[in-house]
Amino acid sequence: MTRYQTIASLLKTTASLFALTATAIALQTSPGLAFSSEAQQMCTGDAMRLCSSEIPDITRIRACMVQKKAQVSPGCRAVMDREHAAATAARKREATAQ
Repeated sequence: MTRYQTIASLLKTTASLFALTATAIALQTSPGLAFSSEAQQMCTGDAMRLCSSEIPDITRIRACMVQKKAQVSPGCRAVMDREHAAATAARKREATAQ
């Protein structure tokens, strides 16, 4: 296999894993693990840059992103903060309702 074929194969595998991960994120139903389309748009580059070793494990990607929050882009950080605040508010509403 030539060097270019190896690189092409690696890129194809990475693209497939990324598509699988994006689909899994989109299908998450738990408020604590769900990512909005805005989060996907704003954070995908950061996730690939900072947490590519965790792909395709959604839970590990999320934990990695939280751990490396100081290194993510400002747009991704803003989305993460908003979604964290929304999830916290939802948990408080659930606790109050019980």
